[in-house]
Amino acid sequence: MSNVVLLYSLILLASVLVSAISQVMLKLSANQGHASAVREYANPLVIGAYALFVLSTLLTVYAYKEVPLSLGPVLEATSYLYVTAFGALIFKERVTKQKLLALALIVGGICVFALLG
Repeated sequence: MSNVVLLYSLILLASVLVSAISQVMLKLSANQGHASAVREYANPLVIGAYALFVLSTLLTVYAYKEVPLSLGPVLEATSYLYVTAFGALIFKERVTKQKLLALALIVGGICVFALLG
């Protein structure tokens, strides 16, 4: 893997992380009480989350200038790791053996592709 592809792959991974953060922001907002339907959608968490979604999209498009199309979905699959970690750390969700096995399969697939692909 060339240095250019590595750099753009890191940009794509950053994009996936930004997207996961925006999802957390939306869930935090959904868990709050709101005075009205308008406030439910027009509040700083929701607006910030959608701004991060736009940033994530722009980063993804930029990263695909150099990231091979066969590698992109593999890197985007790391979102499962982020979402699981955020769920456990922020929302105190339980990480079961089944979730850990699923994550191991995902990470294993990513490693197989990265090493053999």
